[in-house]
Amino acid sequence: MSALPSSGPWPVIADATHGAGACAAVTVAAVLWGHRHRFGQAGKAIIAAILCHALWCLSTAVEGHASLVTTGLLALRNLSWLAALYRLFASDGRLTSVRPVRPVIVALTLVDLLVPAVLTAEYRIDPTLLADPALTRFNILLLMLAVVGSLVLVHNLYVGADPQARAMLRWPVLAFAAVWVFELNLYTVAYLDSDWPVQLSALHGVVDIGFAVLMAGGALRGQAMLRLRPSRAVTFHSVSLLVIGAYFVAMIGVAQWLAYAGGNYARWLQYGFIILATAAALLMLPSRRLRGWLRVTLVKHLFQHRYDYRAEWMRFTRTIGSQAQEAPPLHQRAVQAVADITDSPAGLLLVPDDLGDMVLAARWHWPTADVPGPALSPDAVRFFEGHDFIIDLDDLREGKSQHDEAALIPAWLSDDPLAWALVPLVHYDRMVGAVVLARPPQARKLDWEDFDLLRLVGQQLATYLAEHRGQEALAEASRFDDFHRRIAFVMHDIKNLSSQLTLLTRNAERHADNPAFRADMLVTLRNSAEKLNTLVARLSRYGGQVEKVEPVALGVIAREVAKPFEGRHPVSVIERDPCVVSGNSHSIEQVLTHLLQNAVEASPNGSPVFIAIAEDGAAARIEVVDSGSGMSEDFVRTRLFRPFVSTKAGGFGIGVYEARELVKAMQGNILVESREGVGTRFVVRLPLAAMHKRPNMKSKVA
Repeated sequence: MSALPSSGPWPVIADATHGAGACAAVTVAAVLWGHRHRFGQAGKAIIAAILCHALWCLSTAVEGHASLVTTGLLALRNLSWLAALYRLFASDGRLTSVRPVRPVIVALTLVDLLVPAVLTAEYRIDPTLLADPALTRFNILLLMLAVVGSLVLVHNLYVGADPQARAMLRWPVLAFAAVWVFELNLYTVAYLDSDWPVQLSALHGVVDIGFAVLMAGGALRGQAMLRLRPSRAVTFHSVSLLVIGAYFVAMIGVAQWLAYAGGNYARWLQYGFIILATAAALLMLPSRRLRGWLRVTLVKHLFQHRYDYRAEWMRFTRTIGSQAQEAPPLHQRAVQAVADITDSPAGLLLVPDDLGDMVLAARWHWPTADVPGPALSPDAVRFFEGHDFIIDLDDLREGKSQHDEAALIPAWLSDDPLAWALVPLVHYDRMVGAVVLARPPQARKLDWEDFDLLRLVGQQLATYLAEHRGQEALAEASRFDDFHRRIAFVMHDIKNLSSQLTLLTRNAERHADNPAFRADMLVTLRNSAEKLNTLVARLSRYGGQVEKVEPVALGVIAREVAKPFEGRHPVSVIERDPCVVSGNSHSIEQVLTHLLQNAVEASPNGSPVFIAIAEDGAAARIEVVDSGSGMSEDFVRTRLFRPFVSTKAGGFGIGVYEARELVKAMQGNILVESREGVGTRFVVRLPLAAMHKRPNMKSKVA
């Protein structure tokens, strides 16, 4: 290559920057020698490439960029970089993994050797040929081709690496890419202007310094294991970049030919072709159909297996498990997860309803599908549960049937031209759904690999849907359980009130003429009405809160609770100390009523029951003691405080449980001592009002 003479400070700047780049490269090579193991087996190759880069920078500063020595060292630098990239690919010890990129490396090696060979031949034939513009543009075109191919390799290196390896690969990849991207722009400007851009070339040394700094950063920021696995995605992107590079070179070549052949209209033809070619590229490259055709073609001819199973499984899991706020519902994500595998643009999900009929549950980008009420017949559901068979609807339309399944597929599905495949979702021999896939833009035939992957994904998706449905059923059952628990509490309280009113009615038949009894009956009726009102108010608070905590005299409540049992069973209230506690009067009354009612029912007729009240430090102690049948130690330990467990026939088994929860809500506790055949003693401790620090608290009942 030749350079036109230039003047001004730019040649001096170019020499200075390239000299600084050479110094930086040598320094970094010396530093990296002690850390070469951090690049794996590619450490020595990378250091050699940095030294070759330093030689090229030095030659550029001394001889100029157009000399044969500098051109030869440029080829040596590029070859050393290719060798370093190759070692980075193969540094996991599996050289067969780089087989897909070997043709690219061989082609780039030939191009890099061709440039100095052409210049040497020109010099030997006639030194004046080095200044010929046409030959100079040809040499620059070769350099551009080498740079584009090298960028493809850099891309392969980064995309083909495991995520844990990219932390270390990021720096050398960025270093190589930075230099080659700069040189691509440099050569492009030189080719289009037919003149060497001295100002832009002078900045190359700055890029060389950055190259050295990035290489040093890659070694000094830690080591990551290199486990490079070039995948089909690497090949697809590589071929795409090669196609782009070939298109770019072809466009320049045609534009140059038009410049020679166009005569007076050369400029018009040249720019017109560039505009048309650019417009065509902008229209074709974003095309999903073109990308689909390219992917299918590459997979068909370059790979034994169509799918990258690791990538497909990660994408499937990521789609199903998405928790973003803008993420669609689970049923739509289920359709998308299956459709993405076959590049289907739309899909439907069918699930069984409460009656067992398969109905439409979700649409994904398919608003025009006309799905009837029962989308599949019971016979079709039984067929899929027995065979787990994926339906290729195109085969059915052509009359191909393996298990006489054509008669089971409904007309709405076979008549829709967009319907392409039906994937059953079977979980433990039970069909929990089916996914209908729309035809992809690049139509192809489903094969054994499609069926295997779709069957596996369908089984996994069936598990997710079955688990999701089970969780919904469990949540609904939990809500019903809470409702039933509240009703049980209400029935228990109503039972107590009913017992009191029944006792009052019986006594009224015998003492109706007694004025004192009538007065007492009115008080009892008033109390019962208040309890009913309180019960209604508490319906929304079971499992909720105890409100209105205030000072409560225990002796008064204990005597009121014992009064209904007068004449029916001996109940004695012993108030050793007058105790005022911090609590809720209705809750305390309910607790004592539960405990006293149980004590009376467990005691023989005439056997007294005692309620003893006394101070116990900072708390009040209430004891309910009977001499009844008692309870076993195992029952007290494992079953007494469990709801819906009772030793009485027809009992609800929630009285003691509710009493404990109410006492806990008032910052107290409840203990029990019992022996079979001897009796039982319940001990309730509540904080004294004088010791309570928060008279307006609100406590949650578990």
